[in-house]
Amino acid sequence: MKYSDITKLKILAQGKISRSANPAVVRNSTVFFRNMQELLKQENIVKKGSKVDFYEYGRAGSQTTIALQNFISELENAHRTFLTSTGFGAVALAIMSICRPGDEIVVTDAVYGPTRVITSKLLKEFKIKTHFYNPQSIKSLQTKINKKTKMIFVENPGSNTFEFQDLSKIISIAKKRKIITAIDNTWGTPFFIKPLKIGFDMSISSGTKYLSGHSDVMLGSLAVNKKVYERVRFCNKLLGYRASPDDAYLVIRGLRTLDIRLKKHEESTKKIVNFLKKEKKIKEILYPYKKGSENYENWKKYYSGSTGLFSVVINSKNRNSIYKFVNSLKLFGIGQSWGGFESLVLYQSHVIQRVFKRYVKPNHHIVRFHIGLEDPKDLIEDLRKAITKIK
Repeated sequence: MKYSDITKLKILAQGKISRSANPAVVRNSTVFFRNMQELLKQENIVKKGSKVDFYEYGRAGSQTTIALQNFISELENAHRTFLTSTGFGAVALAIMSICRPGDEIVVTDAVYGPTRVITSKLLKEFKIKTHFYNPQSIKSLQTKINKKTKMIFVENPGSNTFEFQDLSKIISIAKKRKIITAIDNTWGTPFFIKPLKIGFDMSISSGTKYLSGHSDVMLGSLAVNKKVYERVRFCNKLLGYRASPDDAYLVIRGLRTLDIRLKKHEESTKKIVNFLKKEKKIKEILYPYKKGSENYENWKKYYSGSTGLFSVVINSKNRNSIYKFVNSLKLFGIGQSWGGFESLVLYQSHVIQRVFKRYVKPNHHIVRFHIGLEDPKDLIEDLRKAITKIK
């Protein structure tokens, strides 16, 4: 997708009636109808998956959330989009819409921590079996699939370790066996890759991250194709998933500058990576910057750009020196989340749980960075001083 292409999407957030540049924040629970026939007609429209101007009850959303759903659906090339109160809520909605007792689900081993918990622990209590596959091996995925497999859940790139998978091969395997596919696409955003367009059934984004861009929102989106729409709609309504209209408004505001911000994140991150790759204390950079590498090829094949989140691998027998390195950074905040205007750093080795332990080794330290909108020259100088703390 070109950076200029998002301009045509921005008009969707304005609506057809309001002359305001921004949509109104509509908070509602009760929705009035002229008569019972209109109420029943509206319920039927929603069930069919047609576009709506309003819902029959506030639990489903308001005009503000509808404006955001329409915006994201256009961006994702989706049949429809569902909003949740958090990014992980969209993950849970995708899984709970499809998997039932006796089913099995195949999940990438390099998955977000809470996604690992819900699939390996909570689903187990509902008699749903989870298999984790090696994200760097299609054969590993194939060996985990059987007649009971109902879903393949992908996160691309891998959480913290940034493995890029050959997505078309995964989709091909799933379609032959009629397996539903879902992908957590928060890193790439639907601006750099459109998962539904290449064959996925569900595309998940955390609006908390790049879509908002200002570190003040909790929201998730689940964009779906027509095949799975009714199953997701049923589960979404029954379980009461809903995003706040105030947060929806803030994500609409953030989406207006998504193209400009992503360009800045990408340019600055490349400068930071070019500095770090020359540092002897940095063993490996987990980011698609090096032509010819496995990650680079699969990234280039599917993505039109890269964002500002990556990790570095540091070998050290002294974990405290890694903490000192992180703690001494002045321009990088230490905190969860990412995708906002501010640069962040986080020591991650203690939270990485894997079956395939390529990056889980003694004296093997993973430090994750998010490069924000600050001057990259200042960030590089901050890193230069902090690296001296590594022993």
